[in-house]
Amino acid sequence: QVQLVESGGGLVQPGGSLKLSCAASGIIFGIYAMGWYRQAPGKQRELVGTIGSGGSTNYGDSVKGRFTISRDNAKDTVYLQMNSLKPEDTAVYYCKAYRRSEYWGQGTQVTVSS
Repeated sequence: QVQLVESGGGLVQPGGSLKLSCAASGIIFGIYAMGWYRQAPGKQRELVGTIGSGGSTNYGDSVKGRFTISRDNAKDTVYLQMNSLKPEDTAVYYCKAYRRSEYWGQGTQVTVSS
């Protein structure tokens, strides 16, 4: 059974930082590409960024230069470091593992507000 469990969300002030984690089980983590997505109320889910099995990264335009994705294959975990957070970053953040199939986590809420 594949499980992706996100953690690290919460309330942060504008300009602050948060680091999200997504722990995977039930897959051979190292051969999967991983992605972070987010969905704000009333909006479609959008790409935050991806990291390939080899470590190459790609980011959505709205987070470039502020967010960084990394992975630790020894811990079967992918991370999302979020800096210079803005109120418009408020959303539920999801991780996804994909190769021939794709799997999603349950999401973690990030709220950026003063």
